[in-house]
Amino acid sequence: MRRMTDPARPLYTLGHSNHPIDAFVALLVRHRIAAVADVRSVPFSRRYPHFSRDSLRASLEARQIGYVHLGRELGGQSDDPRCYEDGQVQYDRVACTVPFLRGMERLEQGIGKYRVAVMCAEAEPLDCHRTLLVAPAMRQRGHQVAHILRDGGLEEHEATMDRLLLELGMESTGTLALRSRTELVTEAVALRARRVAYRAKDVAAEGGS
Repeated sequence: MRRMTDPARPLYTLGHSNHPIDAFVALLVRHRIAAVADVRSVPFSRRYPHFSRDSLRASLEARQIGYVHLGRELGGQSDDPRCYEDGQVQYDRVACTVPFLRGMERLEQGIGKYRVAVMCAEAEPLDCHRTLLVAPAMRQRGHQVAHILRDGGLEEHEATMDRLLLELGMESTGTLALRSRTELVTEAVALRARRVAYRAKDVAAEGGS
């Protein structure tokens, strides 16, 4: 696993998973996170009530960590019917919407001042739109992205994409070697999104997307 080497301040991401609140805060403290941007479309959890928006905000602010909910702008669901195909949200369409672009601007402003972590629910980065939608958009804007893993490790976004390519058997070998890494990653992200992206006919995962 490659470690972060770029001295510039990256955008961090993490999933709250089923951590106790103290363990979650410990991850933030370990990586010196100053502010959390919650990108859950539904920022509530009956199973883990300490991660519902108001409780989480209070817990973080008590530890001098900022909190903002950006689920309406950067969530994995969309209110725009044009962002759906056969009932499933299409991340490439969401990325072109005005709310998403506005949310990206807020993230860029935030990381210019603080160490910011984008938070959703899923522990595995590849199971979440923070990696398949938000992170690629930040990379396109020239920002480094690092994923805080469940065990506290830190994985560069490029290494996460390496894992995805390997999982899908899309390493740059054989005929695939004729295609650029950017093309392969774009296709791999789209394939993964078909597996994990929100479907309107489904009941939204509690506290997810």
